[in-house]
Amino acid sequence: MYGLIWRVLPGPWPSKLIMALGLLFGVLALLWFFAFPEISPHMPFNDGAVEVEGAGTGGSGAGEAAEG
Repeated sequence: MYGLIWRVLPGPWPSKLIMALGLLFGVLALLWFFAFPEISPHMPFNDGAVEVEGAGTGGSGAGEAAEG
């Protein structure tokens, strides 16, 4: 596939390189600004698998539990 793109681009290899890099950065920008924000709510990256008792509640910590 990359060979096909390289053959289709016009001009000598320096201009092909510049155009290929432009295509690459264009695809990456489309993914970064449109595709990834659309799919991020459906990805499990922010689902915590480990629950810590008393974390974020302002309740008793390890020091207070040892005293009581």
